[in-house]
Amino acid sequence: MDRITEELVKAGIMVAGAGLKSSAHAKRIAFDGASRTVIDGPFAEARELVAGFSIWEVKDMDEAVAWAARFPNLVPGRSEIEIRPFLEAADLAGVLPPEPEGAAPRDPLREKLGVA
Repeated sequence: MDRITEELVKAGIMVAGAGLKSSAHAKRIAFDGASRTVIDGPFAEARELVAGFSIWEVKDMDEAVAWAARFPNLVPGRSEIEIRPFLEAADLAGVLPPEPEGAAPRDPLREKLGVA
């Protein structure tokens, strides 16, 4: 793992990354309409847990797949890596209502994302 992480850093791909504690230290928040329920770990479905993350800056999904395919399998048996792009301002434009013409952004998230 150290070898591939070092290669990602040297290639200028790795932006950030970290391992995560086991689900015994985790909480989930379940959403159902306006209701929120906090669920304490550990969680039984270990096959669906995230053990760590890394943020890469790549040109496209194909490059991300090529890098991910080089990772070692650190556990006996089957494991998976999931690759997901960040949401961008354009992805949220249809979700957030438009600001009135000439008005200042209503909240810092809109301002940060550049969503009008």
